Amino acid sequence: MQTAALLDLDIAAFCRQLESTGHGRAYVVTAADQTIAVSHPQLQVLAEWLQQANPDYLAHEGLFFEVGKQSGALFGAFVHGTRRGQSQGGLRFWPYPTVGDFLRDGLRLSLGMTRKNALAGIWWGGGKGLIARPPGDRHKDPAFRELVYREYGTFVTSLGGCYITAEDAGTWATDMSSVFATTRFTTCIPPALGGSGNPSPATAKGVVCAMEAALAHAGRGTLQGKKVAMQGLGNVATAMVGELVARGASVLACDISPERCADVQQRFADDPVEVRHVATTDLGIFAEPCDILAPNALGGVLNPTTIPMLATKIVCGAANNQLLHETRDAEALQQRDITYIPDFLCNRMGIVHCANEQYGRLSHDPAIERHFGREWENSVYVITTKTLEMAAREGLTTAAAAIRLADELAQVEHPIWGHRSRAIIDDLVASQWHTRR
Repeated sequence: MQTAALLDLDIAAFCRQLESTGHGRAYVVTAADQTIAVSHPQLQVLAEWLQQANPDYLAHEGLFFEVGKQSGALFGAFVHGTRRGQSQGGLRFWPYPTVGDFLRDGLRLSLGMTRKNALAGIWWGGGKGLIARPPGDRHKDPAFRELVYREYGTFVTSLGGCYITAEDAGTWATDMSSVFATTRFTTCIPPALGGSGNPSPATAKGVVCAMEAALAHAGRGTLQGKKVAMQGLGNVATAMVGELVARGASVLACDISPERCADVQQRFADDPVEVRHVATTDLGIFAEPCDILAPNALGGVLNPTTIPMLATKIVCGAANNQLLHETRDAEALQQRDITYIPDFLCNRMGIVHCANEQYGRLSHDPAIERHFGREWENSVYVITTKTLEMAAREGLTTAAAAIRLADELAQVEHPIWGHRSRAIIDDLVASQWHTRR
């Protein structure tokens, strides 16, 4: 099969291919010498695709796939870098049209988690979990969801701890209970089960700290009196509205959900907050004059169409993978003298909030609160400032500066366990994980 043919397969066809091997499992692993090993000859084209200057691939240590025995759903665990510790990242339940869409999302998100965790100064590597949501409304059936997530938990257990899963887009708190029922390798479990609970307020506060650092670096003072335009009003973005108005900023926000718009407008009826309900294709928020633009919805929104529209000097939001093309679009923002705060630098607090929940919780946990301060070397404010200073000093884009800092930190091995997850992955290959189901 040619590379293009594999990438253009729909998810159901790819699942049939995996099941035709007799085991319904497969892997693609990058060895220490950078050679790529595949579990089945049919996946050799995938190895070739990864090696062909693929911008989303950066020596990912392992990609693991499985078809749910009863659900028939496609599961993925994408392990990027694990020198700092086990790979960790949320579990996304999303309707991917093709295998290529599935793979690109997992590669980009897991790489972003390596960098995010490194900049946050936590001892975790980068990973991401994906479940390809089947067509139709079956995903709304509670019984089916429980089956899917329990099966995903069993899949994670089989990987021996090289990947730790968590909550992400399309996955709910109740789903994490189902995952937890079949694996210990998870965080973001509900508080009733000893977990950390909703991380949205912490994530929002972290992004706002980065905004403050960007304003200070530009010599523009504080958020008092500033206008922030926000694309998207999910849980994190709604919490951001509260943080911003508390600091004296005004907010213009838009969302595609009329119910969400009405709820937020009512919640902040006495504050300088304007909410607009917009169509999915409406790009008007990008042209809105403002001090800061905050993309808080899906990725790829900063691109050749939207960047020329921008009427702001700072872009800082909660969405992942905001740049459609990491280098080209970062340079386009720089050419327009727009300060871009990379998402993996500022939206860390979701993973920080839940990453170490097995060590217990405190009402005002200093291990979490220090991320919001201005003294700890890895706080959001300090790392944002350091990134902006490096970019200015060396003529880099802010994205390039943040990546350099992150990639250097990602090479520091865990002080106790070293590069243990690399050994786990090698053991999975040696023990023929793909045949043991």
